[in-house]
Amino acid sequence: MPERLRSLPGGPLVVEGLRTPIVRAGTLLRGVPVHGLLAPVLRALVDRTGVDESLLADVVVGNAAGGGGNLARLAALTAELPEALPGLTVDRQCGSGLDAVILACRLAQAGAGEAFLAGGAESISTAPVRGRRQPDGSVEFYRRAQHAPAGLGVGPDGEPEADDPEMGYAAETVAREAGISRERQDALALRSHARALAAAASGTFDGELVPVRAGGDSQGSWVRADNGPRPKLDGRILERFPAAFVDGGTVTAGNSCFDADGAAGVLVATREAAAGLVDLLGRATLAFLGAETVGVDPRMLGLGAAAAVEKLLAGAGIAIGDLRAVEFNEAFAGQVLACTDRLGLRGASLDAVLNTEGGALALGHAYGASGAVSVVRLLARAQSLPEGSLCLAMISSAGGIGTAALFESVRL
Repeated sequence: MPERLRSLPGGPLVVEGLRTPIVRAGTLLRGVPVHGLLAPVLRALVDRTGVDESLLADVVVGNAAGGGGNLARLAALTAELPEALPGLTVDRQCGSGLDAVILACRLAQAGAGEAFLAGGAESISTAPVRGRRQPDGSVEFYRRAQHAPAGLGVGPDGEPEADDPEMGYAAETVAREAGISRERQDALALRSHARALAAAASGTFDGELVPVRAGGDSQGSWVRADNGPRPKLDGRILERFPAAFVDGGTVTAGNSCFDADGAAGVLVATREAAAGLVDLLGRATLAFLGAETVGVDPRMLGLGAAAAVEKLLAGAGIAIGDLRAVEFNEAFAGQVLACTDRLGLRGASLDAVLNTEGGALALGHAYGASGAVSVVRLLARAQSLPEGSLCLAMISSAGGIGTAALFESVRL
């Protein structure tokens, strides 16, 4: 093993990360099932890295809105990976993709295998209709699963509030209680679109994108780029958006993410396995340093990511100012700003490290894929960062959960 790899941090390495284009649900990829989004990413990870398929121990995948079964196994077989790969699908709602990557890192760390494929996928366009059987045999259809039981809290005026709030309603609560203005939320949304457009125009995303056939078969046209960022968006347009969830509120369709279809994945390898990937020599990788997942008040679910980061950094003895790159899923601008304010990431510091090439406000939120997209983006950003840079992925999830993962950039 090269001497440089012997001296790397003890954690496994995220050596490559790829994603499909992230597109608005119901548009370009509306005919592609979720395993059809994920399989090309898994195949491309193996082909691009040249990893010996016999070294792969498992495929760990996050998914939030699918129909059950084992997406990881189905996608692996669709990608023509070895039949011996079992596949594991995890559900932590929006955090599923990031938790899948963390789980793969911890499996490698524990000696359960030399290499793992991990990530997340969501096809909101093809997600199944949900229904529950009633005592009389009829079916009651519902839009989403329950995330929290009744009786968990009251509002600031002492009156009962939704115990299992809709995401937009919870975003309003967070923005109101954290004092995040409509102007700040709109400004963050505009920043996200502008940065994503600039990154796409400069070719920044090209190396991480895996094209997908629109129809999911050999006859469909290729989808090669994200379709969410809006080039004509400006402050005057954002000002015209009405409150989307609460009368007189500050959360609008313009400063919220949109539902999207997409998949993302990474190759996680031990230092020994990474040493054999000669095609990647000289590239930056992400050494896994640790992660935390914590629970918070479901009424304030958007603050989960901040709570996870606080615990993670405190345990590692790292200050927020030590971070060189942060990817935070932009479900709602208000919750992003509430979290970054709480963490002390503001002004020029925020501008320099947070989602520097745009986020979900522009690209869209593909639920179970979004946390994995964050890791793919961190790896891409690490290519231009000094070796030893600390990088953080963070996400808030339904039910009042936050997940954060810490990495260090190192070169093979």
